[in-house]
Amino acid sequence: MHCDGYTINIARTAPSVGADITGVDLSKPISDAVFDDIRRALGEFGVVLFRDQNIDSNAHLAFARRFGDININRFFQSVKGYPEIAYVAREPDQVGSTGWYWHTDHSYDQAPAMGSIFAAREIPAVGGDTLFAGMAAAYEALSDGLKSTLESLFAWHTDLVCPEVSDPTLQAVFADRQPGLQTNKGTRSKHPVVIRHPISGKKVLYVNPGFTERFYGWTQAESKPLLDFLYAHAGQPQFTYRHRWKEGDVAFWDNRATWHCALDDCFGYRRELHRITVEGVPLEAASA
Repeated sequence: MHCDGYTINIARTAPSVGADITGVDLSKPISDAVFDDIRRALGEFGVVLFRDQNIDSNAHLAFARRFGDININRFFQSVKGYPEIAYVAREPDQVGSTGWYWHTDHSYDQAPAMGSIFAAREIPAVGGDTLFAGMAAAYEALSDGLKSTLESLFAWHTDLVCPEVSDPTLQAVFADRQPGLQTNKGTRSKHPVVIRHPISGKKVLYVNPGFTERFYGWTQAESKPLLDFLYAHAGQPQFTYRHRWKEGDVAFWDNRATWHCALDDCFGYRRELHRITVEGVPLEAASA
């Protein structure tokens, strides 16, 4: 497609989630037409990827602000001089990668984050890939009976159940990279288990292993078997895409439509990504 002098191409990276967008230079302001195409692609594919970009922190912020207000992350250190940009790095001798488990950023907030925009600054020679899973495809593959049951449910999400917060030992391990863990008081929100996606209109499964605590009105013990089934179902290979980072990559994923996890397999290498989180809106039940 042609937009304001650009020839934009959008190509799937995997059947269920992800698309490459070429023909856009994010170091320059984007027009309304280009913005609309990127937003539609984000809603349709869950993750959009821009290769070989040469963007500084100002351009990173300018691109993010086209999509909404910026959420200043309370857990991570920020890039020097840019409080809106989280510094997500792993040094060669550090133990563990941040977000090594399947999760959805900010599902514990009342209005969960729209998206996360990561710019790759330094990438290991091997390892450090990120996995994505598409929750619209995962929902569609469920039986009609289970879909009907899930559409009537709500679930509690909280940052108090993720490993770095719930395990004091891990709090200490990640203290330098995520100083906010030490003072975190916890946030809890209730969301529909099946949402109507704000951009695509698709029905999307909205629970995740990192931050979903239990179903509303159910105990944790009662919730666990069904949640475990949904986690095993949604994490199957047919719903996922594995992204091999290269320096200059910019990845923008929709937190309402995807899970992601950073593979913890790059010990001995340095990995540095810069993250901007775009604010979202309260979520509506698919059955509403």
